[in-house]
Amino acid sequence: MNAKNRLTATCAAAALIAASIAAGAASAADLVISNWDGYMAPDIADAFKAATGLEIEVVNHATNEEVMGKLMASGGKGYDVVFVSSPFAEILNGQGLAEPIDKAAVPNLANLYPEATTLAYDPGNTFSVPYTWGSTGLCYRSDLVEGTPDSWMNLLQPADALKGKTTMLATDRWLMAAGELAKGHSVNEKDPAKLEEVKNLLVEAKKTLLAYDDTTFYSKLVSGEASLVQAWDGWCNYGITENKDIKFVVPKEGSDLWIDTIVVMKSSENKEAAMKFIDFILDAKNHAWAAQNILYKVPNKAAMESLDKALAEQYPNMAMAPADLVKYELLRDLGTAQKDYSRIVSEIKAAN
Repeated sequence: MNAKNRLTATCAAAALIAASIAAGAASAADLVISNWDGYMAPDIADAFKAATGLEIEVVNHATNEEVMGKLMASGGKGYDVVFVSSPFAEILNGQGLAEPIDKAAVPNLANLYPEATTLAYDPGNTFSVPYTWGSTGLCYRSDLVEGTPDSWMNLLQPADALKGKTTMLATDRWLMAAGELAKGHSVNEKDPAKLEEVKNLLVEAKKTLLAYDDTTFYSKLVSGEASLVQAWDGWCNYGITENKDIKFVVPKEGSDLWIDTIVVMKSSENKEAAMKFIDFILDAKNHAWAAQNILYKVPNKAAMESLDKALAEQYPNMAMAPADLVKYELLRDLGTAQKDYSRIVSEIKAAN
């Protein structure tokens, strides 16, 4: 999962958007696909061409907001397939920019876990297909932390020995989620009084932090600079790769359920090829690449069952059953309340 910026509309951004759209429109490829860097196999273009004869061009976005800015500015033009997190897939559908999934053209949808076909933001996978999914929790050095941290309050009100040794995710939704879960609220909370309560908790927590960090928190654990961090499960796995004393736990108050999805743009001039691409990704062998290399769980039963059992032994959170994962609350589109989240997070970060 990648750090998120607020949508902006500066002249410089507009120029970049226009250039990007023009580049996409001028592409000789059959499909233009936007995804996070490293989120697909590096030879995906060659493999897809070998399987289908179709050419694809992959462009990278750093954040959901970055690609959403381009899509909103262009009405979706210039892109055929986009990878975005589920709340943003909801927005694309709500704006009429997402093409319905042609299920007859995507037979490998049958590889999905049943739980991945009844997700509240898109029951029946009508406009999106889940690519990866997971939880957010506490990643920690078991040799540096006494006992097992089993509560969000272990992070938000840490023991003296951990003060200055903790980090939290900087992104609005996940920073807020830690406080919301600690207070027993929804991760999609909109009530102003409850949001103020969460803000006050997070302002106090800021005083104990080493940093807000979306990208290097696991490296801080490896080096010992940090002892306890808020982390997406897959990113904690990167730390585990380098230090066996690093562990991941979902606190007793729970987690959000995050999902990254694949969406076909309604503006695509080659929807048939776009559906073929989704079907290609959902092939068990191809989808297993993400689990093996990104160390994220994928909602593909056939792919997960094909993995070497040693993977789950090294990274225990990879073994979480879908039935347990979907007990956590999905992040949803907040609508106008997103402005409240952005304002509150700005106030938290500006607080002394």
